[in-house]
Amino acid sequence: MRNPDPTAQPAPGSLSRRDLLAGSAALTLMPWTASAQAPAGKAPPSEPKSIKAAPAKLRLKPAPETAVWRLGEAEAPILRIKLGEAVRLRVENGTDKPLSLHWHGVRIVNAMDGVGGVTQEPIKPGARFTYDFTPPDAGSFLIRPLVVGGSSEPSGRGIAGMLIVEEPSPPPVDGDLALLVQDWRLDEAGALQPFGQVAFAAAAGRLGSVVTLNGRPIPLALDARPGSRLRLRLANACNARSLRIRFDGLKAYVAAVDGQPTDTFEPLKATLPFAPGTRYDLLLDLPAQAGPAGTITALVGQGLPLATLTASGEPVAQSGRAVIGSIPENKRLPAEIRLQSALRRELVLTGGVRPDKTKPGAETPYSGDPAKIWLINGASGAPGAAPLFSVKRGGVVVLSIRNDTGFIQSLHLHGHVFRLLHQLDDGWEPYWLDTVQIPEGRSAQIAFVADNPGRWLLSATVLERFDTGLWTSFEVS
Repeated sequence: MRNPDPTAQPAPGSLSRRDLLAGSAALTLMPWTASAQAPAGKAPPSEPKSIKAAPAKLRLKPAPETAVWRLGEAEAPILRIKLGEAVRLRVENGTDKPLSLHWHGVRIVNAMDGVGGVTQEPIKPGARFTYDFTPPDAGSFLIRPLVVGGSSEPSGRGIAGMLIVEEPSPPPVDGDLALLVQDWRLDEAGALQPFGQVAFAAAAGRLGSVVTLNGRPIPLALDARPGSRLRLRLANACNARSLRIRFDGLKAYVAAVDGQPTDTFEPLKATLPFAPGTRYDLLLDLPAQAGPAGTITALVGQGLPLATLTASGEPVAQSGRAVIGSIPENKRLPAEIRLQSALRRELVLTGGVRPDKTKPGAETPYSGDPAKIWLINGASGAPGAAPLFSVKRGGVVVLSIRNDTGFIQSLHLHGHVFRLLHQLDDGWEPYWLDTVQIPEGRSAQIAFVADNPGRWLLSATVLERFDTGLWTSFEVS
């Protein structure tokens, strides 16, 4: 099995075993039946749960607490439902900026996709909006703010979360934990640095100086009984930081990529690429003996430990335990994609500054409209612009995307999942994706079945770039 690498290239917090088994900061959403106009004899839909995006304080450094924004009371909300249940969530905007929530990776109904300015009006300060949808797939999904021209600030202030949709028959594990990675750009006093710098938007994006896991300082200490089998759901909610993550002392198996199951495999050299928007479901067994088990490390500088795993307490019985297997495949996705009659389009990414590799630190300055720093096929994304292409529902689309910018680019396909095609168009990688990384000067081809009606985005997951034009749209009718 290939390694799923689209590029081909302070005081610790702690969680108790109860946290580990339940998933930290879980908010369970109750199921509801059908619709508000329920047939006779059936219960009407339940009242939506409420959550508020509002200012809060978070201790990100030993210094005084940092003024942040967050969803609800938890440092990082994890919403859990079972497949077939509905999400009914009333979101109140208690911030001073427009807001909408994008359900990153969910093949959602278009009106609920959460792109403020395209699929809905942004939620104004003091206003509310109810998200109401039933996810068609099980998996691990991100919740990110996404308003045209105004996404990077709410994200950089801390608005993020995860949606976990559990399978009817999940693989048997002793603990299922969602781990949300964020970074924060702080000054020496521990306050968030100002937002809106064009220099960040035109280059690598807003890279934070402090990294957290589930809103807590790293490394996060995770404990479970010796011999436990764990499912870890890792999600990158950083504004711009692309990482590679390594599993030190741990034999982790990838069981799902971007929320969709794959045949389990060991990552090449125990490392995985981890761009903003990317998610992995991992299965691993802790050793049968008590003691330190291993570390999840971000390959930044000399290595940045994100979490430590320790086996402690009474061992789990190993008798009769099967070897690690796969998550059941998603039968809602096609077994193959017929490329012969596909609608084919070429996309070229341009804009931004151009780093001068002969002079480290030097860049060709960007000049132009700060709202149109990035372009796709010569145009920046705009709510009133015509879709780049239209396709009938059920049609196959192949996009050839060339990155002519000076930076690696990460793009997210809304409302659908795709296959990453081989360079000769003679096959694809054996996993589904909704986010792809394309190195500078390189191209990638993706193929998908356009089976979800509406106007959908192909958008940068680096939110400063999204805010300054790096997105386009297509229409499925």
